[in-house]
Amino acid sequence: MAACSTAEANNEPDRNIPTYEIRDINSNVVHVGSIARLWRERLNRKYFSFDERDIDTSTEQDAAFGEEMGISAETMDEIKMICSLDTLKCHSEEETPDLELIPDDTSLACLKKRKKRLNYREETLIIDRICRNETYANEIHSLGVGKTPAHLEDQVEEGEIVLTMNILYPVISHQYKESKPLQTIQVLGSQKLTQLRDALCCVSDLQISGEFSNTPDLAVEHVSKDHFKSAFFYFEGVIYNDMRYPECKDLSKTILEWVESRERGYDRFQTAKMEDTTFNDLHIKIGYPYLYCHQGDCEHVVVITDIRIIHQDDCLDKTVYPLLRKKHWILSRKCAVCQMYIARWVTNDDCFAPADPCFFCDLCFRMLHYDSDGNKLGEFLAYPYVDPGIFN
Repeated sequence: MAACSTAEANNEPDRNIPTYEIRDINSNVVHVGSIARLWRERLNRKYFSFDERDIDTSTEQDAAFGEEMGISAETMDEIKMICSLDTLKCHSEEETPDLELIPDDTSLACLKKRKKRLNYREETLIIDRICRNETYANEIHSLGVGKTPAHLEDQVEEGEIVLTMNILYPVISHQYKESKPLQTIQVLGSQKLTQLRDALCCVSDLQISGEFSNTPDLAVEHVSKDHFKSAFFYFEGVIYNDMRYPECKDLSKTILEWVESRERGYDRFQTAKMEDTTFNDLHIKIGYPYLYCHQGDCEHVVVITDIRIIHQDDCLDKTVYPLLRKKHWILSRKCAVCQMYIARWVTNDDCFAPADPCFFCDLCFRMLHYDSDGNKLGEFLAYPYVDPGIFN
């Protein structure tokens, strides 16, 4: 009893146990590392162990469960029969089912919907091909399901915490109001914030600065991410700056000066280094919007949607994390001339273009704007264009 905490002695709930601050929206402030500790202390190890678990099908367990739930033995037998794996089979054990054919008399609702969808495709589609979006989603899903590491030292530790977060479109993007997030990523509690920062894909990191109408062959050595490496995360009053490189700047300095310039009703912000902070060190609200800022003014809303302990069906290779779970499909912008290839150039004040701005693939751009010797024709401004669809 002496070892019990004061909160437990007074029957007070632990503040690090998530509860709703605003119902169905976000939780109270919790410490991520403390959530993992509480789960490991209160859960039996068998529930998060990576060891193979034997399924206990004894009647004693059924009887104990029925007694605990107030269910009679007859009802338990009926539930076991309804929930049996045999009810998911469409054929008897003697038959060899055709996996490509769905029987007409199936009783499974999921197969009925699948058959209806397949019939619709056969009746309406002229060209029968697999959707690239579906293929990409399936590839992402298969990356982490049950994956085990090649080397034992790369295996995730038992009881490790997993955070799932949505990264929204940049606020400056017209797609910011999209209901679907740009990316859904899983990270481990022991990973540093810099590992998430390096895993995030944003088209603004790949932009190439400058006007190249006179020198289209000029080899650009670095993209924006190589020139401007500064970035920060904001979580619960703390700004975490990326200061790994000598050229990194403290992007939070302007914000802190603005807050301290006069009484604005905000608490004093704190700063920390992104490379020295793990997710276990964070205080966060589940479901609450936070901020990731890079390239000076490219701001993404970050929402942590789930925190849980890793289990044996998850990806157990820690070298794969941060793990991309979902990626919103983005339509690529095609060349205005050939309508076949993805645009790589955008022009302004272009006397040869039907619109301003106008987008061209590399081949059409050079054929229309330069002669056979590479000399510029007419007057126009040309900028390299990075299509967001390249992340597809």
